Amino acid sequence: MPMNTANKLTILRVVMIPAFLLVLYLDVPWANYWAMVLFAAASVTDTLDGYIARHYNQVTDFGKFMDPLADKCLVTAAMLWFVEVGQMPAWALLIVIVREFGVSGLRMIASDKGRVIAAGWSGKVKTASTMVCILVMLLPIPSTVNTICVAVIVLTTIYSGVEYFMKNMDVLSGAK
Repeated sequence: MPMNTANKLTILRVVMIPAFLLVLYLDVPWANYWAMVLFAAASVTDTLDGYIARHYNQVTDFGKFMDPLADKCLVTAAMLWFVEVGQMPAWALLIVIVREFGVSGLRMIASDKGRVIAAGWSGKVKTASTMVCILVMLLPIPSTVNTICVAVIVLTTIYSGVEYFMKNMDVLSGAK
Protein backbone atom coordinates (compact mmCIF):
# COMPACT_ATOMS: atom_id res chain seq x y z
CA MET A 1 0.00 0.00 0.00
CA PRO A 2 1.56 3.32 -1.05
CA MET A 3 1.67 5.88 1.74
CA ASN A 4 0.16 9.27 1.01
CA THR A 5 1.02 12.45 2.91
CA ALA A 6 -1.96 12.23 5.27
CA ASN A 7 -1.11 8.66 6.27
CA LYS A 8 2.58 9.56 6.74
CA LEU A 9 1.52 12.28 9.19
CA THR A 10 -0.61 9.77 11.09
CA ILE A 11 2.35 7.36 11.28
CA LEU A 12 4.53 10.26 12.48
CA ARG A 13 2.01 10.92 15.27
CA VAL A 14 2.18 7.27 16.32
CA VAL A 15 6.00 7.43 16.40
CA MET A 16 5.85 10.60 18.51
CA ILE A 17 3.90 8.81 21.28
CA PRO A 18 6.82 6.72 22.58
CA ALA A 19 9.15 9.69 22.10
CA PHE A 20 6.78 11.81 24.22
CA LEU A 21 6.77 9.21 27.01
CA LEU A 22 10.49 8.53 26.74
CA VAL A 23 11.30 12.20 27.35
CA LEU A 24 9.12 12.14 30.46
CA TYR A 25 10.42 8.82 31.82
CA LEU A 26 14.08 9.63 31.21
CA ASP A 27 13.50 12.94 32.97
CA VAL A 28 15.82 14.80 30.62
CA PRO A 29 16.45 18.48 31.43
CA TRP A 30 13.28 20.45 30.75
CA ALA A 31 11.46 17.14 30.20
CA ASN A 32 7.95 18.54 30.58
CA TYR A 33 8.65 21.31 28.08
CA TRP A 34 10.11 18.87 25.54
CA ALA A 35 7.13 16.59 26.11
CA MET A 36 4.82 19.56 25.63
CA VAL A 37 6.50 20.37 22.30
CA LEU A 38 6.18 16.75 21.18
CA PHE A 39 2.54 16.57 22.26
CA ALA A 40 1.75 19.88 20.52
CA ALA A 41 3.47 18.73 17.33
CA ALA A 42 1.60 15.42 17.42
CA SER A 43 -1.67 17.29 17.96
CA VAL A 44 -0.93 19.52 14.96
CA THR A 45 -0.35 16.45 12.78
CA ASP A 46 -3.87 15.33 13.73
CA THR A 47 -5.39 18.52 12.37
CA LEU A 48 -3.07 18.57 9.38
CA ASP A 49 -3.56 14.96 8.29
CA GLY A 50 -7.34 15.33 8.42
CA TYR A 51 -7.21 18.51 6.35
CA ILE A 52 -4.84 16.99 3.80
CA ALA A 53 -6.86 13.78 3.54
CA ARG A 54 -10.10 15.65 2.84
CA HIS A 55 -8.73 18.54 0.78
CA TYR A 56 -6.45 16.46 -1.46
CA ASN A 57 -8.69 13.39 -1.66
CA GLN A 58 -6.27 11.22 0.32
CA VAL A 59 -8.89 9.50 2.47
CA THR A 60 -7.99 5.81 2.83
CA ASP A 61 -9.26 2.88 4.87
CA PHE A 62 -5.88 2.85 6.62
CA GLY A 63 -6.34 6.50 7.59
CA LYS A 64 -9.92 5.96 8.72
CA PHE A 65 -8.67 3.24 11.06
CA MET A 66 -5.30 4.60 12.13
CA ASP A 67 -6.07 8.31 12.61
CA PRO A 68 -8.59 7.91 15.46
CA LEU A 69 -6.48 5.13 16.98
CA ALA A 70 -3.40 7.37 16.96
CA ASP A 71 -5.40 10.17 18.61
CA LYS A 72 -6.71 7.89 21.35
CA CYS A 73 -3.23 6.45 21.98
CA LEU A 74 -1.67 9.92 22.21
CA VAL A 75 -4.25 11.23 24.67
CA THR A 76 -4.26 8.01 26.71
CA ALA A 77 -0.45 8.02 26.93
CA ALA A 78 -0.47 11.56 28.33
CA MET A 79 -3.26 10.81 30.78
CA LEU A 80 -1.57 7.59 31.94
CA TRP A 81 1.49 9.69 32.72
CA PHE A 82 -0.65 12.14 34.69
CA VAL A 83 -2.20 9.28 36.66
CA GLU A 84 1.24 7.85 37.38
CA VAL A 85 2.63 11.15 38.68
CA GLY A 86 -0.52 11.97 40.65
CA GLN A 87 -1.86 14.79 38.48
CA MET A 88 -5.02 12.95 37.47
CA PRO A 89 -7.14 10.45 39.35
CA ALA A 90 -7.47 7.06 37.65
CA TRP A 91 -11.29 7.35 37.66
CA ALA A 92 -11.02 10.40 35.39
CA LEU A 93 -8.97 8.43 32.88
CA LEU A 94 -11.45 5.57 33.16
CA ILE A 95 -14.30 7.92 32.18
CA VAL A 96 -12.34 8.97 29.08
CA ILE A 97 -11.58 5.36 28.12
CA VAL A 98 -15.14 4.12 28.71
CA ARG A 99 -16.51 6.95 26.54
CA GLU A 100 -14.09 6.06 23.74
CA PHE A 101 -15.00 2.36 23.87
CA GLY A 102 -18.69 3.22 23.97
CA VAL A 103 -18.51 5.57 20.99
CA SER A 104 -16.38 3.08 19.03
CA GLY A 105 -18.88 0.33 19.77
CA LEU A 106 -21.79 2.49 18.67
CA ARG A 107 -19.94 3.32 15.46
CA MET A 108 -19.36 -0.38 14.79
CA ILE A 109 -23.06 -1.17 15.21
CA ALA A 110 -23.96 1.76 12.96
CA SER A 111 -21.44 0.56 10.37
CA ASP A 112 -23.04 -2.90 10.39
CA LYS A 113 -26.31 -1.16 9.55
CA GLY A 114 -24.69 0.76 6.69
CA ARG A 115 -24.62 4.03 8.59
CA VAL A 116 -21.67 6.32 9.22
CA ILE A 117 -21.78 8.47 12.34
CA ALA A 118 -19.64 11.55 11.91
CA ALA A 119 -17.97 13.29 14.82
CA GLY A 120 -20.27 15.87 16.37
CA TRP A 121 -19.50 19.40 17.44
CA SER A 122 -19.28 18.46 21.13
CA GLY A 123 -16.77 15.72 20.28
CA LYS A 124 -14.58 18.25 18.50
CA VAL A 125 -14.83 20.58 21.50
CA LYS A 126 -13.93 17.65 23.78
CA THR A 127 -10.90 16.81 21.67
CA ALA A 128 -9.66 20.40 21.43
CA SER A 129 -10.18 21.17 25.11
CA THR A 130 -8.54 17.88 26.12
CA MET A 131 -5.49 18.65 23.98
CA VAL A 132 -5.21 22.16 25.44
CA CYS A 133 -5.65 20.87 29.00
CA ILE A 134 -2.96 18.24 28.48
CA LEU A 135 -0.57 20.91 27.22
CA VAL A 136 -1.33 23.10 30.24
CA MET A 137 -0.93 20.15 32.62
CA LEU A 138 2.58 19.57 31.26
CA LEU A 139 3.55 23.00 32.61
CA PRO A 140 4.39 23.70 36.25
CA ILE A 141 0.92 24.90 37.29
CA PRO A 142 -0.85 25.36 40.61
CA SER A 143 -2.90 22.38 41.76
CA THR A 144 -6.12 24.38 41.34
CA VAL A 145 -5.40 24.90 37.63
CA ASN A 146 -4.58 21.20 37.32
CA THR A 147 -7.91 20.32 38.99
CA ILE A 148 -9.73 22.66 36.59
CA CYS A 149 -8.05 20.96 33.63
CA VAL A 150 -9.07 17.50 34.87
CA ALA A 151 -12.63 18.78 35.41
CA VAL A 152 -12.77 20.22 31.88
CA ILE A 153 -11.55 16.92 30.42
CA VAL A 154 -14.05 14.86 32.44
CA LEU A 155 -17.04 17.17 31.87
CA THR A 156 -16.50 17.59 28.11
CA THR A 157 -15.97 13.83 27.83
CA ILE A 158 -19.21 13.05 29.66
CA TYR A 159 -21.20 15.70 27.81
CA SER A 160 -20.00 14.65 24.36
CA GLY A 161 -20.52 10.96 25.17
CA VAL A 162 -24.07 11.50 26.40
CA GLU A 163 -24.88 13.72 23.41
CA TYR A 164 -23.38 11.18 21.03
CA PHE A 165 -25.55 8.37 22.42
CA MET A 166 -28.69 10.51 22.67
CA LYS A 167 -28.42 11.62 19.03
CA ASN A 168 -27.76 8.09 17.81
CA MET A 169 -29.93 6.02 20.15
CA ASP A 170 -31.86 4.68 17.16
CA VAL A 171 -28.74 2.76 16.10
CA LEU A 172 -29.17 0.57 19.18
CA SER A 173 -32.84 -0.19 18.51
CA GLY A 174 -33.09 -3.69 17.21
CA ALA A 175 -29.41 -4.38 17.93
CA LYS A 176 -28.86 -8.08 18.57
